[in-house]
Amino acid sequence: MVDVLSFGELLIDFVPTTSGVSLTEAKAFKKAPGGAPANVAVGLARLGVNAGFMGMVGDDAFGHFLVDVLKSNGVSTQGVRFSGVARTALAFISLQKNGERDFMFYRHPSADMLYSPQDVDVAAIRSAKIFHFGSITLIGEPSRSATLFALETAREAGCLISYDPNLRLNLWPGEKEAREGMLSVWDQAHIIKISDEELEFLSGEKDIEKGARSLWRDTLKLLVVTRGSKGVTCFNAHTQLQVPGYAVKAVDTTGAGDGFVAGLLAGMLAHPEAVQDEAVLRSICQRANAVGALTTTRRGAIPALPTLKKVVQFQRSN
Repeated sequence: MVDVLSFGELLIDFVPTTSGVSLTEAKAFKKAPGGAPANVAVGLARLGVNAGFMGMVGDDAFGHFLVDVLKSNGVSTQGVRFSGVARTALAFISLQKNGERDFMFYRHPSADMLYSPQDVDVAAIRSAKIFHFGSITLIGEPSRSATLFALETAREAGCLISYDPNLRLNLWPGEKEAREGMLSVWDQAHIIKISDEELEFLSGEKDIEKGARSLWRDTLKLLVVTRGSKGVTCFNAHTQLQVPGYAVKAVDTTGAGDGFVAGLLAGMLAHPEAVQDEAVLRSICQRANAVGALTTTRRGAIPALPTLKKVVQFQRSN
């Protein structure tokens, strides 16, 4: 029984030990557990939320390492499956001097791509209050069918549904397929977190308000556009809210958006009325911004996600 269940990919990020170099120039890499939905699950657990993860890894050393990481962070792994025919996904990440990244993935196929509807733990979904998922498992079969089945189960169970249309263009066949695939489940989500770059990609609009309103659906309760250190802009059916971010020295931005999502969902779990209460929503987004900012100050995604104690201390000092 978990309050928030996160569905999707769990993988190994290999991050260069020095910033500002390309993958060809990097001399050494640090192994770090990652995968956007898994990052969210760990982020939630470190904030004191009862969280679980659902997905597939290889029945190999990396796969068992990743599951052990989830367990050690208090994340339920009831919905995790091990593949005997594909290995755990790997991602090599090049860090620029400003902490931004380039990705090179090894998944031909990887275990997360083979997660099927038969692997979905229906009981685990039905026990959750919030179901969170991303767009990577929508790229191909059978993981796309598994995602749609899990999503349908969550909707029928009355879960609040959170979606992160995480853009990794080099994993899709092309821009058209990526845009159509990421938007294919748009109408089924209640909360969507999207970066300003992803917003422009999906809407064709550089202006955040125009882009957000063009993507608004009546099924949505909240659309949050993250803008890096500038903070976030939140939209509901009638209004928008600007919440400034925190200035930190970014070492690695991997997982910052996932940290923000963890902070956002933790707040929404505690305060379901926040969508219609500007003061509460502002407070939730301020904390989520703090989680995201702190995540950029260390290398790797899961290793960098802060505890609730660190977030509270950071907010008090800022």
